[in-house]
Amino acid sequence: MISTEQRRALEMLADAESRGSTIEMLIEDGFPAEMVADLVRNGLASMQGDTVKVGGRAIEVIRVQITDAGQRAIEEP
Repeated sequence: MISTEQRRALEMLADAESRGSTIEMLIEDGFPAEMVADLVRNGLASMQGDTVKVGGRAIEVIRVQITDAGQRAIEEP
């Protein structure tokens, strides 16, 4: 069973498709880092490092993506 807040975060990740979202964007949208970590710990989301270019500079970010288990969790009533 997932909370309303977890469901909202997973739905946001599902909408982002394969690119996922950065941890920074999730936090800016009001999701606590601890909750995102719980989603990863429970296998509902995954994290991986990525490099993006911003203004000609390479910046390291952490991308969060929904897993198959996370997708199943939001499909349940």
